[in-house]
Amino acid sequence: MHVFELLLVLLAACVALAVLANRLNLPVAVTLVLGGMGLAFVPGLPPLVLDPELVLALFLPPLLQVSAYRTDWPAFRNHLRPILLLAIGAVFFTAGLVAVTAKLFVPSLPWWAAVTLGAIVAPPDAVAAASVLSRFKLPKRIVTVLEGESLINDASSLVLYKFAVAAVGVGTVSYGQGALQFFGVAIGGALVGWIVGRAAMWIFTHLEDTLLDLTITILAGFAAYLAAEAIHASGVLAAVTCGLLLGRQQHGEFTARTRIELVAVWNFLEFTLTSLVFILIGLQLRGIVARLADDDLRPIALLAVAMSVTLIAGRFVWVFASTWVPRALSRELREQDPTPWRHAAVVSWTGMRGVVSLAAALALPDPFPGRDIILFLAFCSIFVTLVIQGTTLGWVVRRLGVIEEAAALPEPETAQARAEITTAALSAIREHLDVSEATEHTEAAAELVQEYEVRADRASIEGQDPETKSGQLEAQQRLRLVAIAAAREKLAERAETMDAEAHRALGEELDLEEQQIRRALDGA
Repeated sequence: MHVFELLLVLLAACVALAVLANRLNLPVAVTLVLGGMGLAFVPGLPPLVLDPELVLALFLPPLLQVSAYRTDWPAFRNHLRPILLLAIGAVFFTAGLVAVTAKLFVPSLPWWAAVTLGAIVAPPDAVAAASVLSRFKLPKRIVTVLEGESLINDASSLVLYKFAVAAVGVGTVSYGQGALQFFGVAIGGALVGWIVGRAAMWIFTHLEDTLLDLTITILAGFAAYLAAEAIHASGVLAAVTCGLLLGRQQHGEFTARTRIELVAVWNFLEFTLTSLVFILIGLQLRGIVARLADDDLRPIALLAVAMSVTLIAGRFVWVFASTWVPRALSRELREQDPTPWRHAAVVSWTGMRGVVSLAAALALPDPFPGRDIILFLAFCSIFVTLVIQGTTLGWVVRRLGVIEEAAALPEPETAQARAEITTAALSAIREHLDVSEATEHTEAAAELVQEYEVRADRASIEGQDPETKSGQLEAQQRLRLVAIAAAREKLAERAETMDAEAHRALGEELDLEEQQIRRALDGA
């Protein structure tokens, strides 16, 4: 089967498995991995061997960039302490626990090879976390911390991974040099990402073409990643920094059309790449099992179980310790930033591993001590954490009542901001009227003022108590949907009698208005 045909088969399988996941109310990532494992043993399907460098360079930059692009920067900055505790502290802590566990079960495994295994399976995956978390409406704090962790932890784990692999070869290492290398790689990656992001924004100011803006936005993530890797800095942090910068500056540098169309482009890329990542993970099972065909799998399976328990339990230990110990030592922190234990429990249970762990295991040089065992254990860590934690996270969240907390949160900031925006727009129109002497401006502005006064009334409704808001505003929005449906029906009747360009433009106007209303209803 040719590569192109195989790609089409995989994409079709991704769509079918995503539909099945929605029907069964399962995380799409879990269904895709299980489906890939089944496809791996289909007769006639050629074995698919992944190039780890290609996997990291092809999938990581856009997926990390889009996550960073959507990140709430003020919230990210405010929760930087818990994010770094997880993204750096938890990675090193987990890697150490896994290394000790592996050494206990396989005494012949060199210590630095055991540390390499720990670095491979330590970081929860950004793609896996986004795939599972998107199904739940969690409190803002939890989402910010988990998404922030997933943006940074790949960088810390890959630095530790490269350090451990090098140590296996030379036998002795300098910990001071390793620490210096860690900070150098991190700072270098962030700097490269900032430079590429600024360069992309400079290009945007000299372009007036939406398609070119979209293309450059996507290419920027790849450029940042590859440029950082070329100078041995962190490509992960480069892509993340570039995405954060573009996300923060989008309202100043992008046109409205670019922002709207970029949402659709990112959603398509995210679904396609994420789906391919997880189905490709499942497809590696046949090759991994074949490598261990001549080995006794019982002790390896026992180690896989022990390692999986260590991964899950170790995260609980670190999360609760890093949450409560600082608050026990600092009364000020305890009073200013109390954290419910339920939040810590949910964060502890969201440790799904993914593509970075598999790609890092595949990238191990051959020969390498225990390479086949490490590859098998990496796959087991992905399978166990995705299937067990991914499928039960919803139950855990509901059992702890965290979803109810999230759903009950008021939205004063949104209502207040919308009211301020509307007031600013009205003031600008009236100021323009004061300095303009043209009659046509006065007549045009009168209608516009009336439109914005309606918006102001709608914003005032949002600022009322939740019962009034859910009653008046929802009724108003649903009535607008009825009007749009009637308008679209009339537009369809005119399809054969009016210009196609005008017909398409009117259809886009109705689509944008309907999308805005449905988004408001979904968030209500």
